[in-house]
Amino acid sequence: MTTLFVNACMRGHESRTLMLCREYLARKQDVVEVDLAALELKPFDAAMVEARVKKQTAGAWDDPVFALSRQFAEADDIVIGAPYWDLSFPASLKVYLEHVSVCDSTFHFTEDARCEGLCKAATLTYITTSGGFVAGANFGYEYLCGIAKMFGIPETRFIAAEGLDIAGIDIEGQMNKARAEMAKLG
Repeated sequence: MTTLFVNACMRGHESRTLMLCREYLARKQDVVEVDLAALELKPFDAAMVEARVKKQTAGAWDDPVFALSRQFAEADDIVIGAPYWDLSFPASLKVYLEHVSVCDSTFHFTEDARCEGLCKAATLTYITTSGGFVAGANFGYEYLCGIAKMFGIPETRFIAAEGLDIAGIDIEGQMNKARAEMAKLG
């Protein structure tokens, strides 16, 4: 079973989010990591969209422009690690999702114009950390729930360590709460 780890932890090894992700992924056998900081993906502009559509129309699915989408669609399990930034997650994750979201790869439309997911993954697990307490305002997770539904991934799961930048807070205690939630996921 292949687990795709989408690493949007832009602070690298200093990231508490990445620390939690590594602990969670240590229990997995076959993990493939996509490091978004290293990829330096560009957002799609009109010319890029036009070029990709031409390749789609030609059925050139082996083209490198579809590599991330194919990888995402074929994963059995997806883990996304991203810190809480500006009510959501780092922009690099949104750009990655633009590259992954390809009609006839991760989703398609049925004859009656319904969107239907094509991804194999049974779960999408989102792991995050935040400096404050953000209950009810984590729009990044809500967005990922929508993407998972669009891509046909039936279950989304959320792990968060919150309040990590509050003066006097027990940081390790907050991290341990997240670890306890991760342990429940199996």
